[in-house]
Amino acid sequence: MKAIYNVIKRPLLTEKGASLQEQQGTYLFEVDKNANKVEIKAAIEELFNVKVAEVRTAVVHGKVKRFGRAMGKRPNWKKAYVRLDGDAQLDFLNPAS
Repeated sequence: MKAIYNVIKRPLLTEKGASLQEQQGTYLFEVDKNANKVEIKAAIEELFNVKVAEVRTAVVHGKVKRFGRAMGKRPNWKKAYVRLDGDAQLDFLNPAS
């Protein structure tokens, strides 16, 4: 099993994520491309001391962008939608507190 910080890269703090937090108790994270749902669930539960109800993942394909005169492509990355049990909430400023 991978270390927690190798699985969870960062929380995604966006407008879409904020509305999902309020309506469904779902949080968004950027995770390692090779991490599976079981590893993501275990990492979130250990890092934040909460019970995870469901994990959904999506691979976000990198955009094709211009870099000067040349065209290039940003790398693909994986996003995880993590829904918590009950009324649990995450505190991104103080993990495991």
